[in-house]
Amino acid sequence: MKPILSIILICLLTGCSANIKLFSDTPDQHIISRANAYVGMSERKNRKELRSLINVDPVSTEWCAAFVNSILELENIEGSGTVHHNPLLARSFLSWGQTIPRNAIQPGDIVVFPRGSTGWQGHVGFYYGLTKEGNWVILSGNYNDKVSYAVFRPTYAIGIRRANKKSNP
Repeated sequence: MKPILSIILICLLTGCSANIKLFSDTPDQHIISRANAYVGMSERKNRKELRSLINVDPVSTEWCAAFVNSILELENIEGSGTVHHNPLLARSFLSWGQTIPRNAIQPGDIVVFPRGSTGWQGHVGFYYGLTKEGNWVILSGNYNDKVSYAVFRPTYAIGIRRANKKSNP
């Protein structure tokens, strides 16, 4: 019941387009369903559960990339550790999977955003859908110290990636 309530809440708050298809049988939309199960978990209140999922301490580690990698692993998809020496970096996903143009983005695609003043920092999450204003709803870990939805301008993204077919056994 919690995932359905989360979908309704995010759509009401952001004015999601009613034409977004979610939870079909495509692997990418299964990713959204899997990640949605963790929405609301905070790094302090749910420290033990998150640490078990992401294999790092969420209180002392920037964990957005660890969350994305963990969800991918649960879906039997290889993560960014297969292409980058530090899979805890959000930007490690810039060389993972295949590049997707903005106009072809789908729920479950991975989106990388810049963060901070250095070239290595970033934030990464799963594309969820559109607001009525055309902004993107992103489902990610470590946004306001929890697993949550956030709204970003599409032009802010520095990379959109999708798993290679061969990465999903």
